[in-house]
Amino acid sequence: MKTIEVVAAVIKKNNKILATERGYGEFRGGFEFPGGKPENGETKEEALKREIKEELNADIDVNDYICTVEYDYPTFHLTMHTYFCTLLSDKLELVYHDEERLEHESMKWLTKEELDSVNWLDADKEIVKKLKNM
Repeated sequence: MKTIEVVAAVIKKNNKILATERGYGEFRGGFEFPGGKPENGETKEEALKREIKEELNADIDVNDYICTVEYDYPTFHLTMHTYFCTLLSDKLELVYHDEERLEHESMKWLTKEELDSVNWLDADKEIVKKLKNM
């Protein structure tokens, strides 16, 4: 089975956490923590900063490591490294993945109590469980 390694940002602001709705592909419409695949030679932190800039046109600081989730989807194994992150400004916008589709359809700021109000992708549910117990 193919393995995909990604990094994900748990962006916190005023006691709320950012959830983004996937805008394309097999998992379109599911909510996730934003991030993506590291490129060759990048550290996890560098990849996270680049991905958030590309996906949300935002600059972040990467703070504490949360956990690594190992999850088997039907066609691939996902290894997802997650970190708490903070925005360096209030600027955040949905960015086009290509000319026709958004990387994310929407985004929501959720309190810890509201985390279950959206349909999280399966691997991200592991992070949600951890956040609710912190």
